[in-house]
Amino acid sequence: MGRKRGRPLDGWLIVDKPLGMTSTQVVGRVRYLFDAAKAGHGGTLDPLATGLLPVAFGRATKTVPYIMDGTKRYHFTLRIGEARDSDDAEGSVTAISDVRPDNAAFETALAAFRGDIMQVPPVFSALKVGGKRSYDMARAGNAPELAARPARIDRFELIARPDADTAVFEVESGKGVYMRALARDIALACGTVGHVAALRRLNVGPFDESHAIPLDKIVASADNAPAPPDLLLPVATALADIPALALTREEADALSFGQAIDLNQLADRMPERADPRSGVVRAMDGARVVGLCRPEGGLLRSVRML
Repeated sequence: MGRKRGRPLDGWLIVDKPLGMTSTQVVGRVRYLFDAAKAGHGGTLDPLATGLLPVAFGRATKTVPYIMDGTKRYHFTLRIGEARDSDDAEGSVTAISDVRPDNAAFETALAAFRGDIMQVPPVFSALKVGGKRSYDMARAGNAPELAARPARIDRFELIARPDADTAVFEVESGKGVYMRALARDIALACGTVGHVAALRRLNVGPFDESHAIPLDKIVASADNAPAPPDLLLPVATALADIPALALTREEADALSFGQAIDLNQLADRMPERADPRSGVVRAMDGARVVGLCRPEGGLLRSVRML
């Protein structure tokens, strides 16, 4: 007998991911607890990481790309003096160093890691090389040479120095930036080696720790019945960072039917800036999000209708 489909739920659940679980395991668990038909997540966290894992149910899965594109904020702890093959505490030691940079050395080195940089991802990552996952190749003893990729770092600060072997950093970054690679590279830039000993994600797009619910609390809420839907945030919450455009009911209906709208009739209502990364605006009919649209060639066209 196949698995029954589950309830048609729509919305976001912001899980405070515990240590030791993969993001996929968390999604599977909450989907089961809510008896939900469809779920996915907005940005992977490693098993060793804790913090915000936004889980999308139903129609919210359509907005996942906009969460993935949003700014993320992390705290990571750098363990100085040991390089690991995984660039985190789970891996095997590959190099050691007696060099312990002072705070000034870190402050000087950080400048080169802000803005648009090139980053070589960790070999223990899910990137595909010739159709195979990099981490599968690395585990088999055949670690690939990964090419550097563009990354955007909005903020990178040293925020604490508990002892000579440990430094804590805060990072705000765009999509596809690896904290393990930042830890590895900032250590190397200071003439030593290091790896991530702890990592926590504090923000993802419009979501922050005030939205987060610990997994064990969700488990408790589903004691004798599926977890209550009132734990979910509305689908549109994910789009709160995208500039809003007020439409009339007629304009909203036209977009819903796949028609484009002349930008001239919207000129006095267009937000000053479209989203800098995607170029989209959030089309609103009163308090209701109609969908996401992009100004193109003098017309407003729908990108994703909700």
